[in-house]
Amino acid sequence: MTEELEVIDPQEQIQEFLKTEKYRQRLAQMAVANKTSLIIDFEDLLVFDQKLAEELVKSPDEYLKHANNAAYEQLKSEDSEYAERIREVAARIIRLVEPTQLRKLGSEQIGRLVMVEGIVVRSSPVRPMVMQAAFRCKRCGNVIDIPQTGPFLKAPFECKSPDCRSKGPFDFVQEESTFIDSQDLRLQERPEDLPPGQLPRTLNVKLVGSEIVDVARPGDHVSIVGVVRAVAPTLPGVGKLRTFTLHIDANSIEVLGKEPETSLPSPEEEEKILELAKDPWIHRKIIDSIAPSIYGYDHIKEAIMYLLFGGVPKTLPDIAIRGEMNALLVGDPGTAKSQLLQYVSRVAPRGLYTSGRGTTAAGLTAAVIREKGGGMSLEAGALVLADKGIACIDEMDKMRPEDRVAIHEAMEQHTVSVAKGGIVATLNARTAILAAANPALGRYEPHRTVAENISLPVTILSRFDLIFVLRDVPDKEADGKMSQHILNLHRKGLSSASSPIPLELLRKYVSYSKGIRPVLTDEALKRLNDFYLAMRAASESEGSPVAITARQLESLVRTAEARARAALRKEVTAEDAEAAIAIMKRSLEEVGIDLSSFKVDIDIIMTGKPKSVRDKLHTVLSTLMEMERDTGIVEKALLLSELEAKFKIPRGEAEKLLGQLLREGTIYAPREGYLKKT
Repeated sequence: MTEELEVIDPQEQIQEFLKTEKYRQRLAQMAVANKTSLIIDFEDLLVFDQKLAEELVKSPDEYLKHANNAAYEQLKSEDSEYAERIREVAARIIRLVEPTQLRKLGSEQIGRLVMVEGIVVRSSPVRPMVMQAAFRCKRCGNVIDIPQTGPFLKAPFECKSPDCRSKGPFDFVQEESTFIDSQDLRLQERPEDLPPGQLPRTLNVKLVGSEIVDVARPGDHVSIVGVVRAVAPTLPGVGKLRTFTLHIDANSIEVLGKEPETSLPSPEEEEKILELAKDPWIHRKIIDSIAPSIYGYDHIKEAIMYLLFGGVPKTLPDIAIRGEMNALLVGDPGTAKSQLLQYVSRVAPRGLYTSGRGTTAAGLTAAVIREKGGGMSLEAGALVLADKGIACIDEMDKMRPEDRVAIHEAMEQHTVSVAKGGIVATLNARTAILAAANPALGRYEPHRTVAENISLPVTILSRFDLIFVLRDVPDKEADGKMSQHILNLHRKGLSSASSPIPLELLRKYVSYSKGIRPVLTDEALKRLNDFYLAMRAASESEGSPVAITARQLESLVRTAEARARAALRKEVTAEDAEAAIAIMKRSLEEVGIDLSSFKVDIDIIMTGKPKSVRDKLHTVLSTLMEMERDTGIVEKALLLSELEAKFKIPRGEAEKLLGQLLREGTIYAPREGYLKKT
């Protein structure tokens, strides 16, 4: 009996395995989907025959050939016409029992089947590779087929025709050769697999076959099953080196999550999602599910909800209007800004987290890299990798100014343009940006304007839809609740606040909602219009500041659309418009309040100086110029008393204003105690 077991042909064994219901269905679907590869779950093979599965891992080259033949034979019996047409089937094994870590790959794994997981950092263009090369002899015209292996094209040694037998020359015949698509990927370890203090390792992966090339793009998390190969690098003029380099010949590739388009919910999940959306309190639920371990900050979590869902981008013939929102959190140290950012980068369908100090312009946008062959290639940066997702930028105020400029274009136009080293390209970066910054003086000073509090240029501030200030103000009741919350977290090690929607489902919910494009109803339009006009009208009365600009109107529309989308509604209702107005007011009040007149003043964000200060500066200057006409040079003490008597500007404030004019170079001091206009 034992003797007989030994002789079972592996091909027949695999064919037996493919006769199970599941794989017969898969084979039948191949013709429908016009595919040439059959996907085999490794676990099924293990259950069917453990020895066979182990052999497959040990000597994949031989057993994958058997599997291909078996699949082809089985396809013949399922659908002979289709089998005739495609000539061969590729068996692709997915999900081995456990992944091998990139840094554990070594000499032991050479020639074995392994599964590795990581992030794709670079992918080459798809290039055809010759499998069977046809050569024509120049003497007699006979065509010879040579199967190709290895990196270089092999020519025949001599002509096969018995009459000719010449050693060449031969011409390569492209029409009669067979080609297959190939692509090289660079895979990098996932940050969560890194041992502390180590640099991430990278590994090259070779993909061959039209169905596995171009599956993964830079930024995707993938799981690759393939055979480990070692190749000796060749040095020109010296020969091959003794140390080999490892790469993987991929047999199958799967993209794991993170991609908004690919992770479609299963029917059960879709049911759950639609069930959730029917809840009238859905917005409350989502807000409570955002970072439940962080106490309080409801308005900021609401803003994060709008940011996750996003508005609808409009593409007009002449311009494109972005749909993604940008939000900025400015706050005292220890107000959980970074924690919120980290959370958002985890829950967004494509989220990236970077911190300001270690971030350069090329790292955020795109870097031009010189390749081995001497050509230049583009490597995508964080904002391009987070396309259609969210980029969380922490410590934005610590970035170097020349690097920060790189974000301007991505924030408003949603593209990244590069013109370096002969490459002129515009890449998509349709990214929502959530940024955090500390106040310039360490703590937020309530009696100074936002522009003075934040050391960010006005050009960037005006591109944020919502700006919130997190202030750490002692308050007995709130502090008691907060300390209770934090101490409980530390004692139990788990959050007392359970989230109504689990994280995985929330992520699916967000990516599901992206398919909905809400439209403004007339009521919503009217509300937004009335609010905008009322705010503008308040600015018309002489001397009052400009409260709101067209940029804020667009932000309002985006926020209202995002709120409708969060409830999976096709229409933006008046209620959505009201909520958008409320959160916009909250943001404007925190940021755009002109402290001396207590009117909302958008110019603080747009120009950095509130209207009242500009008016006073004007008064000081004109008084100085009048006095200059009489005396030629103005004594500071006289000017101060004149301002106090005539315009009721107190001395301290007048000193401050003069200091500002001196710093800006509008006036100068020819000698101590005297002033003159420049």
